[in-house]
Amino acid sequence: MAGVLDALASYVQNMLVEMAKEEVSMLLGVSGEIDKMGVKLADLKNFLADADRSNITDQSVQAWVRELRDTMHEATNILDLCQLKVITTGNAVFAKVQAGTWGALTPLLFCMRNPLHAHDIGNRIKNLNRRLDDIKARSTSFNFVNLSPYDDCGRKEVSAYPSTIETTGGLDESGLVVMVFAIVGVGGIGKTTLAKKIFNNDIIQQEFTKKIWLSVNMDSNDIEILRRAITEAGGDHHIAGNTKATLERTLIEALKGHKTLLILDDVWDNRAWDGVLRTPLVNATLAHDIRILITTRHDRIARGMMAEKPCHHANKLEPEDAWLLLKKQVVGNENEEAQMELLKDIGMEIIEKCDSLPLAVKVMGGLLRQKRTSRRDWKNIRNDSIWSVSQMPEELNYAIYLSYEDLSSSLKPCFLHYSLLPKSGVFSTDEIIGMWISEGFIQRNLVEPNMRYIDQRVCDMHDVVRSFAHYVARHEALVAHNKEIDIADKANSQKFLRLSLETRGSESDELRVNTISSAYKNQARYLSIIGTKTSRLPENIGKMKLLQYINVYGCKRLVKLPCSIAKLQHLRFLCLGGTGVSSIPKGFHGLSNLRILYGFPVHMNGDRCSLEELGPLSQLAALSISGLENVPSSSFATKARIGEKVRLSYLVLECTSRIGHDGQLVKDEEGIPEEQQRQIEEVFNELRPPSGLESLTIEGYFGQRLPSWMMSTAVVPLWSLRILGMHDLACCTELPNGLCQLHYLELLQVVRAPAIKRVGPEFLEPNHHCLNRSQARVPFRRLYELNFIGMVKWEVWEWEAQVKAMPALEELKLQKCKLRRMPPGLAFHARALKKLCILGVKHLSSLENFASVVHLDVFRNIDLERISNLAKLQKLVISECPKMKILEGLPALQRLELHDYDMETVPKYLQDVKPRNLLLDCSLSLLTSIAA
Repeated sequence: MAGVLDALASYVQNMLVEMAKEEVSMLLGVSGEIDKMGVKLADLKNFLADADRSNITDQSVQAWVRELRDTMHEATNILDLCQLKVITTGNAVFAKVQAGTWGALTPLLFCMRNPLHAHDIGNRIKNLNRRLDDIKARSTSFNFVNLSPYDDCGRKEVSAYPSTIETTGGLDESGLVVMVFAIVGVGGIGKTTLAKKIFNNDIIQQEFTKKIWLSVNMDSNDIEILRRAITEAGGDHHIAGNTKATLERTLIEALKGHKTLLILDDVWDNRAWDGVLRTPLVNATLAHDIRILITTRHDRIARGMMAEKPCHHANKLEPEDAWLLLKKQVVGNENEEAQMELLKDIGMEIIEKCDSLPLAVKVMGGLLRQKRTSRRDWKNIRNDSIWSVSQMPEELNYAIYLSYEDLSSSLKPCFLHYSLLPKSGVFSTDEIIGMWISEGFIQRNLVEPNMRYIDQRVCDMHDVVRSFAHYVARHEALVAHNKEIDIADKANSQKFLRLSLETRGSESDELRVNTISSAYKNQARYLSIIGTKTSRLPENIGKMKLLQYINVYGCKRLVKLPCSIAKLQHLRFLCLGGTGVSSIPKGFHGLSNLRILYGFPVHMNGDRCSLEELGPLSQLAALSISGLENVPSSSFATKARIGEKVRLSYLVLECTSRIGHDGQLVKDEEGIPEEQQRQIEEVFNELRPPSGLESLTIEGYFGQRLPSWMMSTAVVPLWSLRILGMHDLACCTELPNGLCQLHYLELLQVVRAPAIKRVGPEFLEPNHHCLNRSQARVPFRRLYELNFIGMVKWEVWEWEAQVKAMPALEELKLQKCKLRRMPPGLAFHARALKKLCILGVKHLSSLENFASVVHLDVFRNIDLERISNLAKLQKLVISECPKMKILEGLPALQRLELHDYDMETVPKYLQDVKPRNLLLDCSLSLLTSIAA
């Protein structure tokens, strides 16, 4: 906490310097008071690092630190008050201050030169000085040591701004075999990592038709567990309502007839299974056995769930393995490895202090990477007194604390924002950056990109790390995530700087609104009420003038925004995704500081279209718009001025989808009238993005042709594009011919385009009739991944061998189409192609001559007969391809998996290959005949 005060003290000091420059003390009539405050803050700052350490163990120091914290925040409130005064004076004054047209006249000086405000501000500074005198006098009794020289030694400056177990099985009451396996170990030892490897194992993926992963920490409640289980099982919990009985029935329907694997991660009691999931899973899978894997920190939990014995106890790393892990975290290149070996003795001592826990070793690696590779710096880490702290909660980790303590003062408050995030969930980078509007970000491996998500825009954090953030911020943040606590009482009894509410309990809507008001009042900067039952925001939310971040994602009962939200001129982040909000209040365009806006709904109100409100929002960097089918004229789209938003890098343009689960137009659609198609084409033509756009997603578009700015004659607007997704294209008959000229495009994904029957040469060569091809650039030269999914009528892909394209392509996925043959040019020119997935492709009879492919998956390709001449293929998975006859020319094959329960005999083509590993997943009768 004191580390946070260090940042606050620096902030206030900088403010005082500016005040001194402008001779503010004379304006206030408090001559010398500002200088005195600066001196006192400088003296106190020298002891904050030592106070940060003592704050963990010494109750009296904790009280002193809290008082100093409150004083520092009172100092920052001085500037906040001035900003409020400027804003409430009028838009003209505010605009001049914001634009800097009054030179040195900052909001603070505006107040100073106004006699109505100067007296109030002057008295606040005098009172603050008296409080600082008392705090400084009391600090002498603690004998704090000035640790700033140690802190600065070797520290790199970081910008403060973003840029196998035997089992016997057990019978359930129904006679169904329910087998529970347990991985037991302390926090951070790698239980979740091991469970993920099992969950993602190829054999597991083929063996179980339904796989559910649930994190069930202490905060999980019954309703939330059922909802997440339904989602993981591929069902829709929204139609089930909020009662346990209806959610159980929905889960049963989602799992009925399937062989199910359930993984329960981070289990603290057996309620999640015995009290919530057992009944629906047993009723859904009566014809199949159930397998359950749990991870837990306690043997008693494994015993309570009757786990198979012996349980797997996750062992700590062997010292040499821990050393290899530490080196991997620190070493940047081979040249540094030799130097690190000279530090092995110190490194092994640090590993011993980490108790050989993988998480702790990784965190320490991240810390050491920021230091010089020298014995002095490593010894400083080894000898740090934090290792001897005795009063930190048992489940937390000293290595994490040490890594936190090493953060610069500007980054410590940024880390504490993680205390506001719910455990066991992923979070978007935009979400956390929205919290750090003016504070920066952590360059340490406490946050890990989640590779399931494109472009790593979504991250994970280990629960132990997040628990540490909760602990450090326990006096400053009120956090309520899926657990019953008396939120209102806590909000009223203690002053909190941050509030994060994500509950689905029984609390009333009025309680939530009152909690927001009492916790924040006019000083609010951050408001997150994700996934709650909230149906309204406070009508006076416009009075929270300093509010910069609002996230109401998933609040489905929220259907209207208060009109006063348009007064939040400091607002930078607003997420309305997953809510019921369908209209935008007039004046929304006044939110001129908005950087990130998700879920903006398009609607008409008389002759006014909400798109007009987007026009003045020139600072937007990320924008998603929904309901574009509601725009009656392209002139309204023009007023959104999308192309003028030069900072825009992320854009989603969405219409309501007209496509059903089978990939075709929904049954009640008799076809979309041509007039509607032309209208949506005209609207999208006017939504031309700026040239700096990096990520574009188009969803639910129902025009015949995609926008003109995606054609070969107008590719300049998409020059910087890296990621392009086009989903649910109901009427498009062809792909745009300008995509091949997007030289920075790395990922292209087309999902569900039922009207496309042919991908012609123009996809690769817009001017393919031109005789002089040598002057043209290589099409899709940086494309890394290509996915064509759900193009159910696609039969022809024209790409001749003489057309060079896609030289960097590494992954290709074709799913649910009628493609008759693979194009010759693909095999000839995509020489970097490593992974090829062909799933549910009808009419395709052969796969040949892919010289670079090392991993091939073929699944339910009912006409596939031949796979040949794949010289580098190492792994081949064949699932339910009944006509398969020939496997040849696979000299490097290491693993072959064959999955088909309808096979009556072993296929003859297995005689033609010699893989090192063979997995045969078939009927029991076939296995019996083989064994005989």
